[in-house]
Amino acid sequence: QVQLVESGGGLVQAGGSLRLSCVASGRIFSIGAMGWYRQAPGKERELVTTITRGGITNYSDSVKGRFTISRDSAKNTAYLQMNSLKPEDTAVYYCNANERLRTYWGQGTQVTVSS
Repeated sequence: QVQLVESGGGLVQAGGSLRLSCVASGRIFSIGAMGWYRQAPGKERELVTTITRGGITNYSDSVKGRFTISRDSAKNTAYLQMNSLKPEDTAVYYCNANERLRTYWGQGTQVTVSS
């Protein structure tokens, strides 16, 4: 089993920045792709960004140019740098990771952007 723990969420004013972290632990052989998703109240969970083990990234159009995903594979950790935050970025942010053909999810961290 693999456990994912997110941190770094909070309340920030529009235009501000936050950095989320996601640490994987447990019985890890090799973490593959990692990603960040978010879910706003009353909406479905949506993809924010992903990064492969080799560092190839993918972003949703809504965050492209403002958010940056990175990872430290030696530490089994992924990061999400969020700049120029908007009220519509308010959501619970979830980390996920693939390990030996299974997908794991964290418990989520709340990000609230005030106008």
